[in-house]
Amino acid sequence: MMAWSSQSSGSVILQELPGGTFFMGENDNDKFANDTERPRHRVDVASFRIADAPVTIGEFRRFRPGHESGLPSEWPAAMVSWDDAVAYCQWLGPEFRLPTEAEWEYAARAGTQTPYHCGETIDLRQANFLYTEQGAKIGIGRRTPSGSYPANAFGLFDMLGNVCEWTEDLWRPDYQTEPLWNETRHVLRGGAWDYLPRLLRCSWRDALARDKRRDNAGFRIAANTK
Repeated sequence: MMAWSSQSSGSVILQELPGGTFFMGENDNDKFANDTERPRHRVDVASFRIADAPVTIGEFRRFRPGHESGLPSEWPAAMVSWDDAVAYCQWLGPEFRLPTEAEWEYAARAGTQTPYHCGETIDLRQANFLYTEQGAKIGIGRRTPSGSYPANAFGLFDMLGNVCEWTEDLWRPDYQTEPLWNETRHVLRGGAWDYLPRLLRCSWRDALARDKRRDNAGFRIAANTK
């Protein structure tokens, strides 16, 4: 079992994760893996701190009053672009930032090497999503407060499901290709409340233009260790 410690920044709880090595990308015998998750490769991650949950609407309203007016303050914030997320981190202070894509997957896996941190499959007791793999609606069809589902082994909530999460990295279509100089899209991870299970896998990747906002995309903050 890997150890971590908690630190608080206002109402945000940062978990300090130890450095380590993991295999990033597709899992063996994963029928849902695609070329964006290949090749699977070994990554060394330095210790870092990451929030135990996505930034909530209430927390984001302190930075941008009136954000998502009428929605519960305890829901994870959405309708936040990558630029908005970076601006929020800067507003919090110079030590705060978005997690890198590698840090995000390391945190999501929490020492596991299965498609989900909870094993080979995931169900509605473990994360907020909407559809079965066959397309039948089974979820509640909206965001839920962080803490509604069990944390992973690192004490992190909603790494999978509820809202997709921005990472620091520019998009690249696979792990062998470098981002183009004029690329404006950044990587989203984790899947969301309106997705099906295959899109909640730890290795799943997507991208969105840095100025775009969606009702299923939010973020969590990270920082280097002190």
